[in-house]
Amino acid sequence: MARIVMKFGGTSVADLDRIRNVANRVKREVDAGNEVAVVVSAMSGVTNQLVKWCQDLSPLHDAREYDTVVATGEQVTIGLLAIALQTIGVDARSWQGWQVPIVTDGAHGKARVERIEGATLIERMRQGQVPVIAGFQGVEPVRNRVTTLGRGGSDLSAVAVAAAVKADRCDIYTDVDGIYTTDPRIVPRARKLERISYEEMLELASVGAKVLQTRSVELAMKQRVRVQVLSSFSEAPGSLVVDEDEIVEQPVVSGIAYSRDDAKVTLRRVPDRPGIAAGVFGAMSAANVNVDMIVQNIGADGTTDMTFTVGKADLARAKDTLERARGELGFEAILADPEVAKISVVGVGMRSHAGVANTMFRALSEKGINIQVISTSEIKVSVLIAAEYTELAVRALHTAYGLDGPAA
Repeated sequence: MARIVMKFGGTSVADLDRIRNVANRVKREVDAGNEVAVVVSAMSGVTNQLVKWCQDLSPLHDAREYDTVVATGEQVTIGLLAIALQTIGVDARSWQGWQVPIVTDGAHGKARVERIEGATLIERMRQGQVPVIAGFQGVEPVRNRVTTLGRGGSDLSAVAVAAAVKADRCDIYTDVDGIYTTDPRIVPRARKLERISYEEMLELASVGAKVLQTRSVELAMKQRVRVQVLSSFSEAPGSLVVDEDEIVEQPVVSGIAYSRDDAKVTLRRVPDRPGIAAGVFGAMSAANVNVDMIVQNIGADGTTDMTFTVGKADLARAKDTLERARGELGFEAILADPEVAKISVVGVGMRSHAGVANTMFRALSEKGINIQVISTSEIKVSVLIAAEYTELAVRALHTAYGLDGPAA
């Protein structure tokens, strides 16, 4: 007997037929004698509509009320799935985030999980009941307000629940049957990976791979939660996210990721003096705007240009924050470009192989693609390019690093 947390994304619960399919999958695990908890997302498209309503009313909406609105999608799904399970003879009960409780900090819209009380869930599972838990939701204890964990937050909920109940495995069911070397919709010859390390998956998720949410991988690595990614719509084997020492062969590059969710911000003629960077990024932090790639030019005439990227969803807030700080920071102008894409190559093998970045730059150059910003880590190289070249860049790099599988 195993203890398993099963997580189903929005496409897996998109309509009643798919919810019935999920219920049957859960019943199979229960009938096999396993203790099961389920975490679900909102039905496909629901969260996007809720977010749009908030943005249409006010681009700079109150984040607490935003959470009140967008958290409702998961509440519908847990109730429907609990009903579907009960209908086929499985003892099930729905749980909202505050009922578990999944306790978070107060960063509405991007809350971080601080703790989960797993004892009651474990007791219910031992009694044979299946807790059906709303992903994406939490509660901040100071004002007792509902919080949400950011887009893709149901993955984080599932891993956090798995850690809290000491699950043997966390199975993430989605619309793909595993983790691929890149998006197979762009590169048909992309290959499915049987195993990938936590570090590689964390880097891929952080730079745009949509299979798992970044913080869910971070938590899985910290808590050593074994994660399996598999399809809700097939019986194909999935991909395991595991410790690096469980992978025998470590390729130089394991995957190519891309993201069209970033926007480039350039501050023109910023005073070139100590404390300016702290002022700019301190303001971004105070506004809860995450900053990624950063480049500062060589100073001239006592000023410099500073370029960085933020999420497109945060662009309006970032510009508003910077405009309000213009007097203190003293820059001349803000230039914003949302039509950019971040392309990244990731692999633990980079640690012991030279020339990885050069291969990337040469492949992009041969396709006439200009690089705007470069960022690196120990196992990752990322570049910012014009969004119109996204697919061309991904295909070129996938081939350049020898990742293409056999033709279909």
